[in-house]
Amino acid sequence: MYVAIVPNRGSPPAVLLRESYREGGKVKNRTLKNLSDWPAERVELLRAVLRGDALAPAGEGLEIVRALPHGHVLAALGTARRIELDRLLPRTSERRSKLALALIVARLIDPASKLATARALDATTALHSLGTTLGLGAVTAKEVYATLDWLGAVQEAIERALARRHLSDGIMLLYDVTSTYLEGRCCPLAKLGYSRDGRRDKLQIVVGLMCTAAGCPVAIEVFDGNTADPASLAEQISKIRQRFGLKRVVLVGDRGMITSARIAEDLKPAGLDWLTALRAPAIQALAAENGPLQLSLFDDRDLAEIASPDYPGERLIVCRNPALTAERARKRRELLEATEQDLLAIQARIRRARQPLRGAAKIGLAVGAVLGRRKVAKHFQITITDTDLRFVRDQAAIAAEAALDGFYVLRTNVPQDALSAADTVRAYKNLAHVERAFRSMKTVDIELRPVFHWAAPRVRAHVLLCMLAYYLEWHMRRALAPILFDDHDHAAGEALRASPVAKAQSSPAAKRKAKTKRTDDGLPVHSFRSLLDDLATLTRNTVRFGRAATFPVLAKPTEIQRRALELLCLNPDP
Repeated sequence: MYVAIVPNRGSPPAVLLRESYREGGKVKNRTLKNLSDWPAERVELLRAVLRGDALAPAGEGLEIVRALPHGHVLAALGTARRIELDRLLPRTSERRSKLALALIVARLIDPASKLATARALDATTALHSLGTTLGLGAVTAKEVYATLDWLGAVQEAIERALARRHLSDGIMLLYDVTSTYLEGRCCPLAKLGYSRDGRRDKLQIVVGLMCTAAGCPVAIEVFDGNTADPASLAEQISKIRQRFGLKRVVLVGDRGMITSARIAEDLKPAGLDWLTALRAPAIQALAAENGPLQLSLFDDRDLAEIASPDYPGERLIVCRNPALTAERARKRRELLEATEQDLLAIQARIRRARQPLRGAAKIGLAVGAVLGRRKVAKHFQITITDTDLRFVRDQAAIAAEAALDGFYVLRTNVPQDALSAADTVRAYKNLAHVERAFRSMKTVDIELRPVFHWAAPRVRAHVLLCMLAYYLEWHMRRALAPILFDDHDHAAGEALRASPVAKAQSSPAAKRKAKTKRTDDGLPVHSFRSLLDDLATLTRNTVRFGRAATFPVLAKPTEIQRRALELLCLNPDP
């Protein structure tokens, strides 16, 4: 008897137990059993028995040649295949397609430099099973960089594929920008600009991300580091109309993004709808005496729709959030107190006996630095002379601003029969999805920053790679929400909310998870990153029995690992 491996066209080969015998002087074979469903280790053990190998006692003949973290690879790569992430990439050679998919998955499970990624994927220096699972063999840094450059070159095709999958006419698109810093000074995109990471000592790039209303990323763009938020909007409008071929879209952006100038010069000529918010001076104008915004309307309500001749053909939805009222009052009080302490310090320098600060110009520079730091100059009346500094709070200005604490006004041209006032508020608050995407991409999940590439095309390719990794994470998070700290029952939380203006409420299930740190079925609750770390302990082991060839054996999944893989619609069994 012997074990035969029989090729089976496009399917896995058949493993058969066969017997040789003679009949009429001829050697014939017959199949005794189909072993295709046997684990590889059982097949190897049977082969050893049939060869007559001397079998050692249980455990003594077993050698684990190598063990690689595998569960997080199984989860991420399996999800990538389930959502057909590879189909978003243009058709190319099989190896390049595998490498591109490997870079996306590796960016999620083990974000690192491209050189470190190449080593982690290489068969001889692997840090996880991704390269082995994809059959990549030897992987060089040169290959990784070439694949990254190819991804950047086909960005338009990838975004068109994402648009075909997730966008349609009439959809609502979220758009926001962030900035991040680069190492080095050679990239032509790197400029001194506003740093949202608090790294004013570094050159910046600006990144614009477009998402669906649910937060699924569909397009990303990199701009010079000194690009103002509104200046990035024209590029996105062109992308929507020309690259995606959409005619009717509601673009949602914050008050610093979609300004009156951008509406008049970009959105209206393109025929796109918009949803944004008014800045504080515009709200003050609406609330002026005999203005359309009467604060008394909000004694017993938190939402009202008004009209103004200054915004013809548009709807203005006024919201008042009591929680925001208290927060703004607290912040103003702290800013004023901190500024007063700094001004008192300058005043002490002027009035001291030894080497006092003298000259109105020098005193003005010192005062201007203090006021500019916290942007509260409008709340002080300041008198500067060559020999003194006097200041008092402008109580009238403070009271005028405080009267509008908690108020914000949304502005849209979408008709009420297409988007109610309550739905308008919900749609604007969906911008939080883009902020969450930026947090995941820039910090612990994908680590977009800092950027070490110098060539502009490669910087853009790196940012695209991070967006595709977040696209994979977004799908995984939705599936894994029941065992993450994420709220997996948004409908229940929304039902507890008294108004769309009020603070979001966690569902009862989310509150139980946060309190007990356990799911309803007793499993530990994870963050997304800690769950990947837990899954990584499910190893892929290369095993040898005696003198037999090596074969892979997966560790037995724990209960939480099994549950995670089931939620991702993956088979948890080896």
